[in-house]
Parts: sequence; structure tokens; C-alpha cells
Amino acid sequence: MNRSASAAPTAPEEIAPPGLDGIPRQREHGPEAVAPEAPEVHEARTASPAGGAASGLNRLSRLNRLNRLSGLRPWRLLPTPTGTPFTFGYAALLTLTSLLAQYADPSLISALHRHSSTDVAHLTQEPFLVLVASALWIAGGIASPYAIGFLLVLTALERRIGALRTAGVFLLGHVVATLATEVPVGLSVLAGHLPDSSLHRLDYGISFGVAASVGALAGLFRPWLRWLVLAGFGGMLIDDLIAFTDPMTNWGHLLALSIGVATWPLVRIWRRPAA
Repeated sequence: MNRSASAAPTAPEEIAPPGLDGIPRQREHGPEAVAPEAPEVHEARTASPAGGAASGLNRLSRLNRLNRLSGLRPWRLLPTPTGTPFTFGYAALLTLTSLLAQYADPSLISALHRHSSTDVAHLTQEPFLVLVASALWIAGGIASPYAIGFLLVLTALERRIGALRTAGVFLLGHVVATLATEVPVGLSVLAGHLPDSSLHRLDYGISFGVAASVGALAGLFRPWLRWLVLAGFGGMLIDDLIAFTDPMTNWGHLLALSIGVATWPLVRIWRRPAA
């Protein structure tokens, strides 16, 4: 019997496309199936990154504010043995001499002040000794404005430019302003414009060095703070000069401040990275 005649022809079986093992085949949608709303999905996907970026910026801004607050260290305003050795050691020495001046016999202190004075007579006889000795005393005592200014200003300056350079700025203002105020006195005495007693004018203290340090430190500030410091401190010095209680010393303060300002190119080169 012919096999081809006895069997009725059948339609060929459809071969399903190969699938991935372990993944069920997707259902076939009929004509009545509704296609997903692609635009809405697309909009949702594109809107999500923008919202995430905004929240990320907010978190970053909060972290920056917290970092700025945590970076405030008030104790760095005062000297320390390791961070500011020059200012710390010098302040300790000034504290000792100030306590001595307060509690020792007045006649002894008066004699020490006279021998430490950078007047014309002492400058012509032993200039190096009196220039150093005069910087060991605080005129007005340990609670004077220049004593407080010494701690704050020299600490800030030393943290920015180092110990030796801070000492150099201080000594530059102290020495140059002292000579600039005393030499004219000596010349005026020689010319007969001032009495001989002017050669022994009592002159000691740290104010010239502090004024020069203020001027130098201002050069390391931002512009708005720089001019605010110079205007405030300079205005105080001009007010003292107008009062005319001690014109030579008042002129010396203004000169010392100008010396500090003149060091701006150097202190900006010397500036160390913030710790």
C-alpha cells in the first residue's frame, strides 16, 4: 500500500523560536492589548535624575556648611608652644616682666625702665642693648590694649608666615620706628630747638612692633577685612596723634604701621598653607 495515498496531508507544525533556559516565554498580546504609554515612562525616567541632582546639591551644601562650622577653632587665636613658639615664648617673658613691674619695689622698676629706655642718650652709648631691653616691657601693663593686640596679632601672623619671619617683622617695626622717632629728637637738641632733657626721654615698650605686625597681617586678609583693619587701627592712631599727648610716640606708631604695610610683598610670598 502506498503510504502517501493512505495518509491525509497535514499542515506543517510551527517551530517556536528558541528561548532562554529558565526564563518563561512572554505572553503574546492580542489585538485588544493596549500598548504601554511610552511618553509617560520616558518623562518619569528623565525627571528622576534632575530630582536626584537637586537633592545631591542640597546635601553637598549642608555638608559644606557643617565643614565650615567644624573648621572654626577659637583656640587657634591664642599662642601655643608648638604652633606659635615665638609668640608663646615672648608672651611668657612679657608676663614675667609685667608681674615684676606690678609687684616689685617701684624704685627698682623705675631704675629698670630708665636703663631699658631707647632715648637718645642710651642709643648713642649702647644701642643694641637698649633696643632689646626696651622690648621686654609693656607700657601700661599686661592688661593694656597693646598686650592684648600682641597675643592676637602675632599669633595670627606667626601661624601664616612662621616664627622667624614674624620675629623679623616685629623687630623691623620696633627698631626702625624707634630710630626714626629718636634721631630727630637728637638733631633738634643739637640745633637748639629742644632742651637737653629731651635726650633722656623715657621710651620703652612693644607698641611699635605690634603696630608693624598689624600692618603686615592686614596684607594677608581678604580685601574687605584688610581695609577694615587698617581703617580701624589707623583711625585710632590718628586720634591719638590729634590728642597730642605724646606726638613722637604717636608718629612712631603710624610709621610702624606703614612699615608693616610695606612688607606685604614679602609676607604674601612667605605665607604658608592653612593648617
